[in-house]
Amino acid sequence: MINHVWGLLSRPTQEWKNIRGEGETITHMYAHHVLLLALIPAISAFLGTTQIGWRVDTEADRVAVSTGLAMALTFYVLILVAVGIMGNVIHWMSERFNNRPSRRRCVLFAGYTATPLFIGGLALLYPSLILWAIVGVIAVAYTGYLLYTGYPTLLGVSLAEGFKEGFTITGGTLAIGVLVLELLLAATVALWGLGFDFGVSWSLFPGR
Repeated sequence: MINHVWGLLSRPTQEWKNIRGEGETITHMYAHHVLLLALIPAISAFLGTTQIGWRVDTEADRVAVSTGLAMALTFYVLILVAVGIMGNVIHWMSERFNNRPSRRRCVLFAGYTATPLFIGGLALLYPSLILWAIVGVIAVAYTGYLLYTGYPTLLGVSLAEGFKEGFTITGGTLAIGVLVLELLLAATVALWGLGFDFGVSWSLFPGR
């Protein structure tokens, strides 16, 4: 797993070839990559909301540990589901290719392409919208680069076809991926808001 992470960040074209040569299953990819890396944003959000606090106005507010744990678990499950959704989106977007890749390979592609977004989840530790925006832009930009380099390599698209359709497919997939990411972030903030409101209302009635 660590080798793939470093390879995708340092030499993605070669790493896509290595991943394709392994012929792994979706279950193996989830167990050795997605399930582990998805812990980064989930744990970061948990620590950020319970130990540091996320800023609403001028003060950083925290939620109870039990509430934060429930939020983090929900966020974690949403991330895992989002990877599967994006795999199916990629499979749908690639139907215009003459040699359409399998759904399995598309889900693998989605899981590995999300690596920068997983790592960027570390930004959820600190309550700063500016930091989140900077890290988010960098993560999304590199994710787009992984998409473009991975389509002809992992998904088996010829170079001629890949260069012709690459920007269109990559742009469409990235746009949908950003939408899914925004929905995840919105869900996280909504969960945090509910958790904070729940914590405040519960503290008003300590005898219950």
